[in-house]
Amino acid sequence: MWPLCVCVCVCVCKVIINIAGLRFETQLKTLDQFPDTLLGDPLKRMDYFDPMRNEYFFDRNRPSFDGILYYYQSGGKVRRPANVPLDVFADEILFYELGNEAMEQFREDEGFIKDVEIPLPANDVYRQFWLLFEYPESSNAARGVALVSVFVIVISIIIFCMETLPEFRDDSDPVVPTPVQSFNQSSGYSSVAPPSAKPTTFSDPFFIIETACIAWFFFELCVRFLVCPSKKEFFHNLMNIIDIISIIPYFVTVVTELVTTPEESSGQNMSLAILRIIRLVRVFRIFKLSRHSKGLQILGQTLKASMRELGLLIFFLFIGVILFSSAIYFAEVDEPNTQFVSIPDGFWWAVVTMTTVGYGDMCPITMGGKMVGTLCAIAGVLTIALPVPVIVSNFNYFYHRETEAEDKLPLADALEEQNDVLMWCSICNLCY
Repeated sequence: MWPLCVCVCVCVCKVIINIAGLRFETQLKTLDQFPDTLLGDPLKRMDYFDPMRNEYFFDRNRPSFDGILYYYQSGGKVRRPANVPLDVFADEILFYELGNEAMEQFREDEGFIKDVEIPLPANDVYRQFWLLFEYPESSNAARGVALVSVFVIVISIIIFCMETLPEFRDDSDPVVPTPVQSFNQSSGYSSVAPPSAKPTTFSDPFFIIETACIAWFFFELCVRFLVCPSKKEFFHNLMNIIDIISIIPYFVTVVTELVTTPEESSGQNMSLAILRIIRLVRVFRIFKLSRHSKGLQILGQTLKASMRELGLLIFFLFIGVILFSSAIYFAEVDEPNTQFVSIPDGFWWAVVTMTTVGYGDMCPITMGGKMVGTLCAIAGVLTIALPVPVIVSNFNYFYHRETEAEDKLPLADALEEQNDVLMWCSICNLCY
């Protein structure tokens, strides 16, 4: 009688799980650690019970179950078997209902990009406008706004480039100088219009188009600032800083035109230099495209992660420039027709040679100088080649992480749908 009781106790404490013909045995208390999962809930796993064989049968992937069972045995650790693909094991996690924590742990261990909690405004209207202007993937309307922004950015950059063409350049504009005079001016004929007929900046077609572009940039910036979740974090965002910097030159130009008279503007070289630098800042609008381009964002992340390697590259290049510019100077010092009259004059040649550009504006003449140039070119190839693989590796990492994040979205949707179904089933069980 006593052996029979022992046999019954053993049968009750043991659970046999058949996975497509491969049998696993474990204790009942191991599964009871996670009562919300498929195997841990007696009511859920009862649907798969085979009374004839006294076991639970699952027609699922057999190698994956090693990781599923280890989850129960280890107290919640997710480990994917080496011979199981990522998507297959993810499907098994969903099927056995291990939950969101297990799925997040699996994604983190496998190198998936971690979900970052996106701060959103509390107000519903503000939230809609924030998604509309900040996240193009949130809706079709947001994609339309993003396309308009990209179009305006491209138009602004084209205007910035075209207004420097000689055909469209205003010779009376001191900020954009004209290096070559016209035929009439060089021949002594005056082609300057009377002061009363002089066109103003505000009547320039390029300025009118620029004003329209700035109006859109300013409107977009103001809307995003008004509806942003945190005003403090808004100014800590690099893209918002670029947006602010890109519209400053326009307002500086307008203020300068309004407060400066032609008599005051003549001979002010320092003011003209400052205005040219401010006008050059407009070219930074091209970085506004990174808000709508995943490729530019990946490039920025790669450069940020490769700052150490880029620093090493510049340091190696600096050492090579000093060494080879000194060597080429002493190799050519006795040549009267040499272009290397000092070591600083050789800096440009060393940089051009080590980077394998080779403009040809400076070249050695003597045999010793040519030997130094040969060594400089070979050293430059080796110096640049050393850190480049690390930078390429960082780019591949961020690129694949981005693609994996896109592939992860269907899994997240499936998990959310699965959770909805489970909640409905639990309600049904309660009802029954």
